[in-house]
Amino acid sequence: MGLRFKTRESDSAWVDIVWTCTSEQVTAMTSVAGVRWGLVFWEHAGRAYAGITGPETRTGTAPVPEGATFTGIEFAVGTSLRAVPTPALVDGGIGLPDTTRRTFRLDGTRWETPGPDDAEALVERLVRAGIVVRDLLVTDVVRGHRPVVSGRTVERRFRAATGLTRGAVRQIERARTAAQLLAAGDPAADVVAKLDYFDEPHLARALRSYVGRTVRQLREGAGGAIALDLDQRLTS
Repeated sequence: MGLRFKTRESDSAWVDIVWTCTSEQVTAMTSVAGVRWGLVFWEHAGRAYAGITGPETRTGTAPVPEGATFTGIEFAVGTSLRAVPTPALVDGGIGLPDTTRRTFRLDGTRWETPGPDDAEALVERLVRAGIVVRDLLVTDVVRGHRPVVSGRTVERRFRAATGLTRGAVRQIERARTAAQLLAAGDPAADVVAKLDYFDEPHLARALRSYVGRTVRQLREGAGGAIALDLDQRLTS
């Protein structure tokens, strides 16, 4: 019982992952820091909802509607909504009005609510309409390319596109990966070496700040519901 996730990678350059989740006998969860914004659609007690989620810089506790089903789209770093700057979404989100089981409203237009198998089709329509945009410089930096502009320009563009610094993105992503490795049974010492933490206390502090779990809790699956697919086996 708890949160039951299913996650897959996307073949769209605009999308990182698509996920589904069902909440069973749970009313609260540990939220986990994340670097991406997203769209999430859910049904609960016969009603449909939709929202925009923002990057999260820290862990915390969040309510969960019991018995709800969710579909989420996490967009690639460097993308953003035309109407809502990503920095305005950090550690927050926006509920979308007039949502039904079939449609939702975004940027003044009504769109068909996607299922997990047609999420990319929705994103393609949003891109064609100019509602989802991206900074190609930031996209190139994420892919490991070295731009010809100054480091200060890169950092400014990165923060404008993501709401975060490059350093914060690296730290959050590293902690999420560490949590998944530990949950899969990797020894803490191996995770420290693989992810270039200074030592095990350094790893423990990162997990506490960004994931809200200790090494032992991750190994044992303890601590209650968590907004992270710790059994993640990504499929495309």
